[in-house]
Amino acid sequence: MMFKKAAIALSLLLLTGLTGYYFMPEPKLPAHITIDKMIAIKSRRQLLVYAQGKLIKTYAISLGSCPAGKKQFEHDGKTPDGVYFINAKNPNSVCHKNLGISYPNQADVQQAKKFKLPTGGDIKIHGLTNGLGFIGKFHRWYNWTAGCIALTNAEIDDLYSHTPIGTPIEIRL
Repeated sequence: MMFKKAAIALSLLLLTGLTGYYFMPEPKLPAHITIDKMIAIKSRRQLLVYAQGKLIKTYAISLGSCPAGKKQFEHDGKTPDGVYFINAKNPNSVCHKNLGISYPNQADVQQAKKFKLPTGGDIKIHGLTNGLGFIGKFHRWYNWTAGCIALTNAEIDDLYSHTPIGTPIEIRL
């Protein structure tokens, strides 16, 4: 009987914690901020955004299904390493909304040629797959993209509105 009560109490505590995690709102970027630099640190699964040299916000992210190491060719499940730029904005993406990353650069093309394979492309910072936005922050528990950087839909909405095309992004291990 004691075990049953402890199991129920633990289950309720876990449910309360998960509910709080899911519904706790993330702070938004200040209205007047323009993001002028981003750094994605794959080993920490973080995206750091800067304005005028000051760290403004750190996002928890999901990455490609095999994030360790440098992307070498299409479909390797890796998120690339290097310095790129935001080169496109798509408000109607299959993953809610996205910011395009200028992958591949010339070094990436040369690397893929060594394997005689295509580099791939379409690396983005994006939200959740359309129709799956309800997953919210729980997406962070798993690296699920094909090599992109994923945020919640609310986070990409906020970042999208503050990030101009041409913003540099460094992606590193």
